[in-house]
Amino acid sequence: MAVTSIKSQDDQLSDPPVWFPSDPTSVNFADALNRFNGWKGLQNSLIIALVTTVLAVALGTTAAYSMARFRTGGKHLAFWFLSQRLMPPIAVIIPIFLLYSRYSEEWFGVTLIDTRIGLILLYTVFALPFTVWMMYAYFRQMPAELEEAALVDGCSRLQALLKIAWPLAAPGIVSAAAFAFIFAWTEFLFAQVLGRSEAVTVPVALAGMITFFQGNLYGQASALTVVSLVPAVLLGILVQRHLVRGLTLGAVQG
Repeated sequence: MAVTSIKSQDDQLSDPPVWFPSDPTSVNFADALNRFNGWKGLQNSLIIALVTTVLAVALGTTAAYSMARFRTGGKHLAFWFLSQRLMPPIAVIIPIFLLYSRYSEEWFGVTLIDTRIGLILLYTVFALPFTVWMMYAYFRQMPAELEEAALVDGCSRLQALLKIAWPLAAPGIVSAAAFAFIFAWTEFLFAQVLGRSEAVTVPVALAGMITFFQGNLYGQASALTVVSLVPAVLLGILVQRHLVRGLTLGAVQG
C-alpha cells in the first residue's frame, strides 16, 4: 500500500508488475488530499474522534465509578451496557436517520444530518458501553480504602474521584480512550449515511475514490490510507505500555 501510493498510474497497471517505482511520485498524495476531500476528511475525522473520546471517557468512567462504588443500577447493569454492543449498527441505521433528518428539526429546529455534532453524539453513544464495562471492571479492582481515607481527610466524593480514583485508573482510562478513538476514526456506516459533504470522514473519502467513471483510484486511495494510518499508529505507540497494563489489570476478578 505504501509503495502503491508513490507509483504512477502506468506503474500501477504495468504487466509484469513494478514492485518499486524507479521514479517515485507524490502526485497521488496531492490528489487524495486536494481533489477527493482528503484534507476535509482528515480534519473532520480528527475532530470527531477526539471529541468522542473525551466525552466517552468522561461519561463512561464517571458512570463506571458510580456502579462500582455505589452499586448503581444493580449488579447486572454492567453486563447490560456491554450487551448493547451486541446489536449490529445496521439494525438501527434507519431509525437514527429518521431521528436525525426529520424529528431533530421538528423538536429542536436543527437537522443533525451532515454535521460533526451529529456524528459525535452517535459515536459517543456507541463508544460508551465498552468504556463503562471496561472501567467498571477496573474500578472494582481498586481498593476503596484509598478513597475513604481521602474522604476522612476532607475531600468531597468528586475530589476523591478526580484526585485519587482517576490517577490510579490511568492505564484503564488510556485503554478505553484508545478504543473509543479508533472506533470513531474508522467507523464507516453511519458516516456514509449521515455525513454527506460537510461532515465527510476519512473512510467516506476513501470510498469515494471507487468511482464508476474514473475506475478505482488505487494510488490516491493508498496515499490517503497511508496518511490516515499515522494518527492511529502514533496513538498505539504512545499508549502501548498503558494499553497492555489497562487491559490485563481490568480483566482480573476476585
